[in-house]
Amino acid sequence: MIDISVNNLEKSFEVGKKVLNGLSFTVNSGEHIGILGPNGCGKTTLFRILSGELRPDEGEAVVAPGKRIGLISQIPVFPEDWTTEDVLKDAQRRLYTISARLDELSAQMERDVSPALLREYDTLADDFRRLGGWEMDSERSRIASGLDITSAMRSQLFDTLSGGERTRVNLARLILEDTDILLLDEPTNHLDLHATEWLEDYILHFRGTVLAISHDRYFLDVAVQRCIEIVDGRAEFYSGNYSFFVEERQRRFEEKLRQYEKDQAKIEQLQRAADQLHLWAFLGNDKLHKRAFSMEKRIERLSQTEKPTTARKLNVKFREREFAGDEVIVADGLEKGYAGRVLFSGVSLEVTGGERIALIGDNGAGKTSFLKLLMGEETPDAGYIYRGPAIRTAYLPQIVRFTDESRSMLDTMLWDCRVQPQEARDRLAAFGFRGEDVFKRVSTLSGGEKSRLRLCMLMGGQINLLVLDEPTNHLDIASREWMEDALSDYEQTLLFVSHDRYFIEKFATRIWTLENGRLSDFRGPWSEYGQWRARQAVFRQSAEKDEKKEKRDTRAPRPGNAERLIAKTEKEIAALEETLASLAREEIENASDYQKLLEIAAKREELEAKLTALYEKWEELNA
Repeated sequence: MIDISVNNLEKSFEVGKKVLNGLSFTVNSGEHIGILGPNGCGKTTLFRILSGELRPDEGEAVVAPGKRIGLISQIPVFPEDWTTEDVLKDAQRRLYTISARLDELSAQMERDVSPALLREYDTLADDFRRLGGWEMDSERSRIASGLDITSAMRSQLFDTLSGGERTRVNLARLILEDTDILLLDEPTNHLDLHATEWLEDYILHFRGTVLAISHDRYFLDVAVQRCIEIVDGRAEFYSGNYSFFVEERQRRFEEKLRQYEKDQAKIEQLQRAADQLHLWAFLGNDKLHKRAFSMEKRIERLSQTEKPTTARKLNVKFREREFAGDEVIVADGLEKGYAGRVLFSGVSLEVTGGERIALIGDNGAGKTSFLKLLMGEETPDAGYIYRGPAIRTAYLPQIVRFTDESRSMLDTMLWDCRVQPQEARDRLAAFGFRGEDVFKRVSTLSGGEKSRLRLCMLMGGQINLLVLDEPTNHLDIASREWMEDALSDYEQTLLFVSHDRYFIEKFATRIWTLENGRLSDFRGPWSEYGQWRARQAVFRQSAEKDEKKEKRDTRAPRPGNAERLIAKTEKEIAALEETLASLAREEIENASDYQKLLEIAAKREELEAKLTALYEKWEELNA
């Protein structure tokens, strides 16, 4: 069954410049698809058309009748006095409506036991059970916990949340609404690793249809089954996840290049033959002109094929300063906190030359504060930090700022880096800023372009310690690959904070984890780190079981009379539970007999009260 059908979509925002130009594809029910392409290719425009927010200039986008569609980037306006909990509960309004109607019917059935009321009650009760009504509170808490929506956030007014927090709440709201089709526009932005992994697991088990725009390559590998790339406003199809897409795109490029080179060789051959025929025709055989003209038409058709191109790679290299000595950074007993809250304490570590370290942890764990301590921008509350005397550091912060953003990129390089105009233009060109682009004001650049410009400026100095705070945040895939190209030949010490698991796997040889105010140190790549974490979880569970067993074994023996009372109480509990089970069977057998159901309900309420009292007695005796 087809959930989404897109046919010849066209959309432009400027005259003569089409963002979508004949885009066509279909999505079957239950498919999970990644929508790929560089920034500005029309991915978000497509989502806005599918959700009904925009209308196309030509063509149509049809969603199957009865299918509910949800878009992450669309955050509805809620009443000013609504808390986050109110927003989450509103996603379950269908269940609350059914519950309220069931209460009304119960009240009516005390006076009227007509078959129509009984049928409506049975139908709604079945719907309530099938839709998860009895578990809606626990399900709301489970989803909120998975997406790092804390109890404090749930009681906070929704309008006071930050943009990232609202996005997380909106994602939770769409999941709770049990939407048939999810349109995920950068869903992992504002999520830490824990929440991203939770979302991946949810999508893997989600039976509905998913279309995802994401720059998180690891997420695309896990969450999608096939990819659609938007190229020049049209769709290119790949029947696999992101890794398959990368390999298949390269294979297609090489095949097109081989065909282009073959065509060029054929054009050259045909041109020589046509020239020769024209020459012979001038010597007295006019019929040869006709054959030559036929060849030239074929040459014209072959010449229409454009040479395939790929994104230009960066040709950059850091100016590295040779490092003499073993110690880059040594720290002992570090502690830091704000407003009475301790972020971390008791941190001791040593960094040697050439190491590549990823610092990870949940949002708010203190990763950026930890970097600032190591950089000397802040002082620790306790402990000390030593940096080697030969260390020359470059720092790319999460939020990039410049001394004067009204200057152009070229002027910024001239003023801040003290270089000659030609060197400034050469370095900017190496980072993809060419031609008239170098005269753009810094204030007009995107977040990714500002990071690229700052990295370009950093590469001018001789450094042996490079510190990066979320270097790939808000970059598209092409920009992330450019960043990786720039770092690939850097051989000195690298320390970075990142949630990009693709980036971590590529560069990290050591992983620090800030968690619960402590820093754990794992020496190895990301792939081995995951296995190590799994083993640690097993060890913790085993230790907790041993601790509980030890407490049971060391508990003082109870008097014999208490043992007999406990045994007697347990028998009474078992008997009551069996009676309640038989009442449940009676309810099913007498589902259409309202009077009998009322009698059973009264008896069950009385027995449940007795059972609660017996449980309390059993707990007191065991204590």
